[in-house]
Amino acid sequence: MIKIADKSSCCGCEACRNVCPRQCITMQEDREGFVYPEVDATACVDCGLCETVCPVLHPGQRRLPVEAYAARNRDESVRLASSSGGVFTRLAEWILDRGGVVFGARFNEKWEVVHDYAETREALARFRGSKYVQSRIGDTYRQAERFLKEGRMVLFTGTSCQIAGLKRFLRREYDNLLAVDVICHGVPSPKVWRRYLNDLTEGTPESISSVSFRDKQEGWRNYRLSIKAKETELSHVRPYMGVYSRLYLFELMSRPSCHTCPSKGGRSCSDMTLGDFWGIERVDPAFDDDRGCSVVLVYNPAWGPILEGIDIRMVAYDQVLSGNPSIEHSVKPSINRKYLFRLLNQGRSVVDIHRLCFDPTFVRRVRRMLFRKLGV
Repeated sequence: MIKIADKSSCCGCEACRNVCPRQCITMQEDREGFVYPEVDATACVDCGLCETVCPVLHPGQRRLPVEAYAARNRDESVRLASSSGGVFTRLAEWILDRGGVVFGARFNEKWEVVHDYAETREALARFRGSKYVQSRIGDTYRQAERFLKEGRMVLFTGTSCQIAGLKRFLRREYDNLLAVDVICHGVPSPKVWRRYLNDLTEGTPESISSVSFRDKQEGWRNYRLSIKAKETELSHVRPYMGVYSRLYLFELMSRPSCHTCPSKGGRSCSDMTLGDFWGIERVDPAFDDDRGCSVVLVYNPAWGPILEGIDIRMVAYDQVLSGNPSIEHSVKPSINRKYLFRLLNQGRSVVDIHRLCFDPTFVRRVRRMLFRKLGV
């Protein structure tokens, strides 16, 4: 029976819930807005499967990619609508054109982030673009297993811990599975996201018409968080200026496990890793046009042919890592992290929380308190 004594030891991948033969595991949200497994002990038969599939209890071995590329989709409209170089869309179309199924993260009607699958090109748009909120896996591991056993190709995309959870859940290798993780800085709290949307819309998030965490209208590097309700611009600010994005980028609201991630450095057992190629202007200036460039790290060369039809440049892994340390290294939590969630549970708005957490007088008070404890 799986038991969570330390919340940093659960990544919320839901592999345990998906594998339970008695369906006695449910995912319950805590005060920070993250979900954790709870077991109905009266129904549990102690089969141990939940512990067997846990990627935190059974982390993979560190791996280095066999190939590393800078890559761009040749369709400029797709690249503009994508977070980086539009490579995901090319991989997904390749799989769909061969009768396969694509899994990814999308917004639901409440603008929460959930995993789902698509079987048509038209449905791919909802998976496109980064979503800086932890997604709910739901039953997608079971659904993917069903398609794989039917012999269909499956592309499953997610964070490293979600891919690690999928691979542990499956408990065997499938040649028809392309598992792709994304370079992950950490997953923010769904509760903070809900509060932020409620603040913006005055309690009517259903009025929102579109959300783009990576709007590139002013360029890839100057991307903005854009949230619209009908024709009204509710939010359109650069990440380092925006309230929500700044709380995320300064490590105030990521899941506890993100600060000790067991799935980085190739440990997720993915076939490929995708992300932004930050630093491409130094590595290959001729390949940089500020409209988006992807990193593609290949761990399984059997999937090499899927990259045909994409503009690519081979690069050294060290060149990728220098601009994307999150590939291998977990981020450290902010000293204000607990303070943020205390304010959140007091009912404060996200704007107020941001103001208080970044108030320089508060920072000075915290430092003085620490110095007194240390005797400095």
